[in-house]
Amino acid sequence: MQKSEAIKIRREELGLTVKELSDAIGMGKNGDKEFRLWEKGLSVPNDIEYKKIMSFATVTPFIKKPIKPRFRYIDLFAGIGGIRIPFQELGGECVFTSEWDHFAQKTYRMNFGGVIYGDITQVNEKEIPDFDILLGGFPCQPFSQAGLHKGFSDTRGTLFFDIERIIKEKRPKAFLLENVKQLKGHDKGRTYKVIEEHLKAMNYSVNSAVLRARDFGVPQNRERIYIVGLNREYFDLPEDYEFEFPTPPKTPTRLGDILENNVDPKYTISQRLYDGHKRRKEEHKKRGNGFGFSIFDAESEYTNTLSARYYKDGSEILIDQGEGKLPRKLTPRECARLQGFPEEFIIPVSDTRAYKQFGNSVAVPVVRAIAKNIIAEMATLPKR
Repeated sequence: MQKSEAIKIRREELGLTVKELSDAIGMGKNGDKEFRLWEKGLSVPNDIEYKKIMSFATVTPFIKKPIKPRFRYIDLFAGIGGIRIPFQELGGECVFTSEWDHFAQKTYRMNFGGVIYGDITQVNEKEIPDFDILLGGFPCQPFSQAGLHKGFSDTRGTLFFDIERIIKEKRPKAFLLENVKQLKGHDKGRTYKVIEEHLKAMNYSVNSAVLRARDFGVPQNRERIYIVGLNREYFDLPEDYEFEFPTPPKTPTRLGDILENNVDPKYTISQRLYDGHKRRKEEHKKRGNGFGFSIFDAESEYTNTLSARYYKDGSEILIDQGEGKLPRKLTPRECARLQGFPEEFIIPVSDTRAYKQFGNSVAVPVVRAIAKNIIAEMATLPKR
């Protein structure tokens, strides 16, 4: 078989576009154009490039199913599986996954396998398998600083009520929800109060905490609210029960520890974009606010929060490349590390999609610490 034919067959087996696979194997700025020439037989990849293509994603790294699961869980608004990873590590079995975004599904499926259900609003809660823990990083745009602060007036905000109907029907032993820290103060605290009241009305304890990623060993100043609930009909909890969130270890962090060497020039921003960043920052400064681009280097303790809009211009996290050189954006793999994803996590989408996916995801080490506390509580709390 010709290399050109083998390359095309492999790409189609993976279900990836030319752009996705060329970015995924680390090709340069016009890598997709070169890749198309390979497929047409008009050019030939060298042995290293060919091996990268043929060996890409030959293993599904997180597909392992425990023989005797310690607990069963469902993964709602799953994204690319950041919340799932720690619960899987602790011996849990995922029995249901829902994620509506086609590209996130692609990344999730390549890493975890299994069936992924789409729009949660179309899922009949009675048909979801029984489970012990509900996980849900429900959409944060309605409550975030970057959004329009519409809250429950935004259709995405009402997706919380899909979580509610599933909890009401399935009565899990516990749940973990994640959102932006602004949820707590949104609409003068009324939005969070509605969420808490609805959860408590179903006879669950409800406790929340805002935790920072940089306090858990990753160099990113990402603050998120985590809401944990335990079923009072299953656990014999005192009226004043408080779930104990993990104490942040405050492990020292250094950005250089997650940066790659010999980064492709395609991640260096243009002079025109850099000039635009500087101009906008100066304009913001004159108006008395602190918006604008931020540059970090290897010795920086941590970066700003990685957001889903990072693909646009990278302004919140630019990396200094030394005197006389333009700064660069993070690579997708660096974004994965900034969120604490394992190195074996496969990134099978274009750079643009990868930035969105990691920006929308969670800091895995924070979830890992919370997950350990939840499982420990479930094992030791008295049952009714």
